[in-house]
Amino acid sequence: MAMFDLDRLITDLFKTTVLPGIAVGLWLTDLIGRIACLVAIGVFLVLFVVLPIIFKFSFALQKGILFLTFITYPPNLDLKRPEKSGLYATRNFYIDYRDQEEDIDVSIAVWHVLPNDLVRRYARELHVDETTLSNTTLPTIDGRISNGGSILADERESSNDQRYRRIEQILHADGFAPSADDEDRQRQLFEESLRATTNDVVLYLHGNTASRGAPHRVELYQMLRALNYHVIAMDYRGYGDSANLSPTERGVVYDALAVYQYITSITKNPVYLWGHSLGTGVSTHLLSLLTEMSLPGPRALVLESPFNNIKEEICNHPFSQLYRHLPWFDALISKPMYNNMLRFESDQHIAEFRQPVLILHAEDDLVVPFELGYKLYRKALDTRGKSWGPIEFHRFEKSSHYGHKHICRAPNLPEIVVRFFHAYRNEQY
Repeated sequence: MAMFDLDRLITDLFKTTVLPGIAVGLWLTDLIGRIACLVAIGVFLVLFVVLPIIFKFSFALQKGILFLTFITYPPNLDLKRPEKSGLYATRNFYIDYRDQEEDIDVSIAVWHVLPNDLVRRYARELHVDETTLSNTTLPTIDGRISNGGSILADERESSNDQRYRRIEQILHADGFAPSADDEDRQRQLFEESLRATTNDVVLYLHGNTASRGAPHRVELYQMLRALNYHVIAMDYRGYGDSANLSPTERGVVYDALAVYQYITSITKNPVYLWGHSLGTGVSTHLLSLLTEMSLPGPRALVLESPFNNIKEEICNHPFSQLYRHLPWFDALISKPMYNNMLRFESDQHIAEFRQPVLILHAEDDLVVPFELGYKLYRKALDTRGKSWGPIEFHRFEKSSHYGHKHICRAPNLPEIVVRFFHAYRNEQY
């Protein structure tokens, strides 16, 4: 043990002194002047000593680096008009709730994207050009076509279903207009579509940059709606046009809880949770919280590009390349975030709920390395109960170039998703 400690001490000493040592060496050999040497040492001290110390004691800076709410794209995005992002028949609205612990009012911005089968049925009333509707070939299971998680045995039988009657009454009411300006009628129509149809619901929780309107997220919504799922996408506090509040791990989890409870207050249809990147940490924490509160959870969980915990993600993130080898990295960067409850410990939370989990990860993911997603998968296999919902892992080869954001473009993803959701839509764990 003593030899190990000595080796560690020597290694840390080398890492600490190598850069300023190079500057001093260049000065001693007259390759640079004294002022240049002092400037180089000063830059080293500021970048690698002063800034980490500031980070350690600044909770605001820790949250800013983790949540990156200042990164917004595309420019001039009008989140109140989802049609400008290519999402027809989509409602923009806000869910307001009281955060009791922080004693503040929170407003969460939400999009509700209608499934394509419903839009196609009422394209004229919704003012949607049918030629713009995607003609995705729906996956089949046991010889039958999947429809938003359910399986249609007979298309003609579905066409005469009385469940659409209330939707039609709203659409054919005097003065109805599907525009965003008629907020009350929009609310009636979209909530009734959740209540009356048999289409399953996907609640999407995004990563730590931009908003619900980021192009790669819109691509995923379009894929899911083409499979005839309702899609509910939200922005946490501090993101998009949600409440201008500084996010925390607890805060964004409770924001997601508020939206989940809104969905389940309207429909009894199966709900699935889909988290991407930082949203995977929010998702696992939310499911753990629902279990702790003894509340019914979603039927299943999809984790796209997940990490196992924020500490290891920080150590592997491209932004930390300059700092991760510093001897004081853990003391000044990792531990302060952990102590301030910025943890997102999916490797702990995944052992605290029973729902089935589908993990999707690309081998060429540079933001959240593939190894972290696989590490989470192995942890889940080791810690979850044998009678709990299964864990599935799908890797996407490096040659496909999906990276961190574009697994939604994988040709086989629709079948993977439909088969997973259908397998567990009627199961309770």
